[in-house]
Amino acid sequence: MKLKSKLLLALLATSSAAFAQTAPVAPEVTYNVGVVSQYRYRGLAQTKGQPALQGGVDYANASGYYLGAWASQIKWIADSSGNPSGSTYGGSTELDTYGGYKFNSAGADYDVGFLRYNYLGNSLGNSTAYTNASTNEAYFGITAGNFSFKFSNSLGNLFGYLNSKNSSYIEFALNYDLGSGTTLTPHIGRQTIQGSGNVSYTDGSLTVAKDLGAGLTLTGSAIVTNAKSSFFTSNSSGYTTGKSAVVVGLKYGF
Repeated sequence: MKLKSKLLLALLATSSAAFAQTAPVAPEVTYNVGVVSQYRYRGLAQTKGQPALQGGVDYANASGYYLGAWASQIKWIADSSGNPSGSTYGGSTELDTYGGYKFNSAGADYDVGFLRYNYLGNSLGNSTAYTNASTNEAYFGITAGNFSFKFSNSLGNLFGYLNSKNSSYIEFALNYDLGSGTTLTPHIGRQTIQGSGNVSYTDGSLTVAKDLGAGLTLTGSAIVTNAKSSFFTSNSSGYTTGKSAVVVGLKYGF
């Protein structure tokens, strides 16, 4: 889930991957691989506070069209199953596939696309409380100067929540160049969840990214949410996925 410039790709991987679907203009094919101290997405823990290996590939052409895929280790499906072994619903890998079109108009950059979250091997739909975790979203983004806005809307149920079609995520970010290859990015997002009661929440993050050269980027993010612990707590371990966290990541882009 990533802006595909080498710097912001790594930055947003550690701060809930807020603009995961934007692809680079050149070169046409790029790759990335990295590790984070824990994987957070939209403020919520995806690996129960534990490290994750991540990586992806992106294609973009000069006309603005792009395609990509990105994968990460996850633990949230197994951890929410109610079975400490996680064997009931499986799913330890997230594979995102996406495509879209970017263009410039009136001094702003626009991004329209589709994203499929594939949770490989998950059978969350076998539970009466959830549906299959895999999710389809359409999104629209605008970047003007150092300001970015993005709106994402689920085309079906969202991450296994029943009757949650048309749930949406709205996010805003500012990107400040501090010089010497260092950026500072505050981010705020609002996840609205349909059909699950009053469980919508807001998340925020502050991320510092340092370009180390040779394709390496080091990031650190402070993340907070107001997600309700009564809802966003795993059944099997009692881990609260929305609690505050600091995430460190290292990524190599080539």
